[in-house]
Amino acid sequence: MAERRFSHFVIFAEMRTGSNFLETNINQFADLQSYGELFNPHFIGGPNKGDLFGLKLSEREKDPFQAINAIRAVDDSVTAGFRFFFDHDPRILDDCLNDKNCGKVILTRNPLDSYVSRKIAAETGQWKLTNVKHKKTAKIVFDAAEFEQHIEDTQKFQLKLLNALQSSGQTAFYIGYDDIHSVDVLNGLAGFLGSVHRAQSIDQGLKRQNPASLESKVVNFDEMKQALGRIDFLNLSRTPNFEPRRGAGVPQYLAGSKTPLLFVPIKGGPVATVKSWMAAHEGIETDDLIKGFNQKSLKEWRQDHPGFQSFTVLRHPVARAHYSFCEYILNPHKGAYRDLRESLIRDFKVRIPKKGAKADGYDLTMHKAAFITFLKFLKANLADQTSLRVDPAWASQAAILQGVTSVGVVGHIVHETALAPSLEFIEALAGLPNKPVEPVGSSDCPFQLEDIYDADIEKRARDIYTRDYLNFGFSDWARLP
Repeated sequence: MAERRFSHFVIFAEMRTGSNFLETNINQFADLQSYGELFNPHFIGGPNKGDLFGLKLSEREKDPFQAINAIRAVDDSVTAGFRFFFDHDPRILDDCLNDKNCGKVILTRNPLDSYVSRKIAAETGQWKLTNVKHKKTAKIVFDAAEFEQHIEDTQKFQLKLLNALQSSGQTAFYIGYDDIHSVDVLNGLAGFLGSVHRAQSIDQGLKRQNPASLESKVVNFDEMKQALGRIDFLNLSRTPNFEPRRGAGVPQYLAGSKTPLLFVPIKGGPVATVKSWMAAHEGIETDDLIKGFNQKSLKEWRQDHPGFQSFTVLRHPVARAHYSFCEYILNPHKGAYRDLRESLIRDFKVRIPKKGAKADGYDLTMHKAAFITFLKFLKANLADQTSLRVDPAWASQAAILQGVTSVGVVGHIVHETALAPSLEFIEALAGLPNKPVEPVGSSDCPFQLEDIYDADIEKRARDIYTRDYLNFGFSDWARLP
């Protein structure tokens, strides 16, 4: 007896993609057997089935891995499998994807066809057709929002499958709806799964239910065509993001001991101002705020401060870039990034005096030119096109907060321009008295942003920090109060 290529297999598909038909034809092969939707949350194997392999639905719900073990142990002469859709039991998905002994079949279909077919089936109540004499027909109304959700669910699931296979060095057998009627493709699939048999023909027991044109199946066909023209199927409007992923930065978090305040600072923002406000509530110096968290101590602090208010403060991308340039690059003082500064002067031609902005001859024109060159560096740096690190002082605020979500979400995202009323609101939620917010200090810079700002600088910042503008609703810096 030949050794099985896989211990079991899974057919990743969706409703109305032809998975019933494909499964029926796989089951032609004496050494392959698929057992339906083994992990459908409403039944086990197929509609109205309450048990399989002696396993009741309630038992599978309690421990889904019992069903996986049963599939693996069906018969030494048979490789068994099942169908899995995006909304089936997620507990076993990673197990299947990570198991190289599990054969993967990925069945796809034009999402518009599957959407229309699913709507018709829901309308008629006919999900399978074995005799065309019993065929039921209906025309459906296309719902653009519903279809876009269908697209989103499908793409999200397919990307998860693809990324899992790529990262683990595996491959799957991809098959399209239009190919499941090909005996050659079916035999190729059987060979991939390790079958020693070959089929002579396709089992036509199941019939195509809606072979007519879309125009004859959709009531609002013209409206559908217009809606489809507005849907970005290829996600062409996505914001490209090559910025390295960031960690949560938990050691930088700041908290009070007496007050239920947890601040997630973003470097380059008004951190000193917020620290002073928090320290005033604690009656301590800013250096005495709780810091240096790890995930364990952060969890303990959260448990010890029920009703805590966590927050972060965003700064406009143009203002933040200028602040970081002045604070960490322009002057070679203590706390500046001296190595980065040297690299920017040498390799990226950021023309600033080696002794800093106080050197003779450094004027407003030079400052504007140096800042624009720094912005050019930021564009390359955040696109992962330089050998220099993407520092937290100029990493996108979207990337920083995305990293933060790995340990928990931030309760309040505050814009610097609304800092005082936002902190007053947080005080009220935390049951704290109102404390004044000190004016936001400026960096050690001889020129302010308003001295050099223009439409070109705004355009460059938007190009670099597109995700920040889109995610946080920033307008042009010139229009801010």
